Order: sequence, then structure tokens, then C-alpha cells
Amino acid sequence: MGGVASELVGASRERQSRKRKQFHTVELKVRMDCEGCELKVRNTLASMRGVESVEINRKQQKVTVHGFVEPQRVLRRAQSTGKRAELWPYVPYTNLYVAPPVYDKKAPPGHVRRVDALIAPAAGREEHLATIFSDDNPNGCSVM
Repeated sequence: MGGVASELVGASRERQSRKRKQFHTVELKVRMDCEGCELKVRNTLASMRGVESVEINRKQQKVTVHGFVEPQRVLRRAQSTGKRAELWPYVPYTNLYVAPPVYDKKAPPGHVRRVDALIAPAAGREEHLATIFSDDNPNGCSVM
């Protein structure tokens, strides 16, 4: 009987280790107009299990949550307050590979709206670009 009990304990520990969440920093853009809105969002997010801290910058409409939480659950909880919420849509201007196509006046200083195609290309894309002009490529462009 001792073997069965040890197997059950081992199985429950295995399940717990799979359920452990990783530490995340989740940035959201949440529409807040007054201190009451800010307080409502702060209290709702701070009451979530696993949240370590909640930082709010009402001027930028930015909420930063640190903790052992899943980003999508934090987003859903923020939306449950009745406020318009989305994942933080801006990236620092210095992280872009090319210039942004459209100026976004709502972006904080030094940031532009996140466009996945504009972020620096992944490794391997340079290799693809190099083969476009290769003599080995029958469909390649030749510039003389």
C-alpha cells in the first residue's frame, strides 16, 4: 500500500510543477479617465492570484503587472472592469528596423505603434535576401 501512496504523491507533485506559472511582466493599455477608474483597475488586477505588483501611469494609459500570471488572463481581468484594454501596442523607436509608415500621435515620446513586420528581421532573413541576387537563382534579379 505504501507504493501506491508514494505514486500518488509523486503524481500530484508532477501536476503541481506543470501548473507553476512563469514570472511575467504584462503591459496593458487601459482607458482610464479619473482616479476612480485607476483605483478600480488597480484593485481588480492586484487581487489576482500570483500578482506581485501593479504600476499605473494614467497619463500614458499604461498598466504594468509583475507576477506569476498569464498575460491573457491579466488582459481578460482588465477588460472585466468595463474599461477598454489591450496589450501595450507600442515599442521603442530604437527597436525598429525601418522607419514607421504612419506617425501615431497617441504614442508616448520615443515610441511607435507596434507593427510586427517592422521589427528587426529574424536570423535567416538576411540569407534569403542574399540569395535573391545570386547567380544560382534562375528567378533572381540581375543588376548591371
